[in-house]
Amino acid sequence: MDHIDQKVIELLVEDGRISFADIGRLLGITRSSARERVHHLVKSGLIEKFTTIVNPSLLDKALSVFYDLQVTPCAIEVLAENLSKLKEVSSLYIMSDMRSLHMHVLVKDIDELAAFSRAHLFGKSDIIAVECKTLMSRLKQRRGGPRI
Repeated sequence: MDHIDQKVIELLVEDGRISFADIGRLLGITRSSARERVHHLVKSGLIEKFTTIVNPSLLDKALSVFYDLQVTPCAIEVLAENLSKLKEVSSLYIMSDMRSLHMHVLVKDIDELAAFSRAHLFGKSDIIAVECKTLMSRLKQRRGGPRI
């Protein structure tokens, strides 16, 4: 990957619908060269997929919550798999200590958050501890935005 490929990626992260002609114009390469570079980046696996970023608050998902769960190591993968299937869970990570899950949840309000916690976290024997923090303000977010 050279510096032009890096710039192509930056442009696509900013706007996944940018045309090959616009990429070429902005980078001083031809439209066909831009097309070939994008196809090569996809084929090589560097670009996994193109996606849409949705504003969760406009979908009635105004409350952004981060959970840190301490779980029994023998159940971490099964628990993570089950939690990852829930519509409220926008991202979920198994952490390096092999007993922690970090989870981002998007819900409508505090009542929906309480219902989610009761249904999926409280009273589960494999969950040892739960830490829950609500987002107050977003100062910088990763490229790609929140996952819905």
